[in-house]
Amino acid sequence: MRVVLAEDLYLLRQGLTRLLEVHGFTIAAAVETGPDLLAALLSERPDVAVVDVRLPPTLTDEGLQAALAARREIPGLPVLVLSQHVQQLYARELLADGTGGVGYLLKDRVFNADQFVDAVRRVAAGGTAMDPDVIGRLLQHNAGSEPLQRLSPREREVLGLMAEGCSNSAIGARLTISDGAVAKHIANIFGKLQLSPTEDGNRRVLAVLAYLNGAADRPAAG
Repeated sequence: MRVVLAEDLYLLRQGLTRLLEVHGFTIAAAVETGPDLLAALLSERPDVAVVDVRLPPTLTDEGLQAALAARREIPGLPVLVLSQHVQQLYARELLADGTGGVGYLLKDRVFNADQFVDAVRRVAAGGTAMDPDVIGRLLQHNAGSEPLQRLSPREREVLGLMAEGCSNSAIGARLTISDGAVAKHIANIFGKLQLSPTEDGNRRVLAVLAYLNGAADRPAAG
């Protein structure tokens, strides 16, 4: 699996490179600036991009801007964002097209190598790996929208865990409920949000997140 990595801090960039290589990834490019990231993504067309938000030259949002520009050229390009902060606007932009894997992790909440590597693989496979704080911001943005108001508190919990990338069994373990109860909650979520259920867990999470991203602006289906 080929990875383009963007991180401006040398030691962290080298550490992430070694970590990914140890777990069987090939580093197609490891860059430190926004322009270099965009060039690498367009030329290498990797299986997944691991992107810091703040890159030179201005150390503001070059990483996210480069990732968004690359996704416009390469629809569905899987992108895992690493950040110290939640950039809600850009998180919503990454989710807006509803295609490809998307992840958004906060650096200080990645606690071990297995968690990080699992997130990279999940995003590369078309799934999601969203930090709970990011999901909370996305849900909060559209909390007053009529479709989301239909969800029960438990259904909101399930939706948040789906967005993190949890399987049905993992959701059941986190909430101490049966797999059957989880499946029922998920079916209710799709019904209330007027989304077609699917057996593909990653794609259904993307569909839910894409809907939440534009829920306030979309008319309800008739």
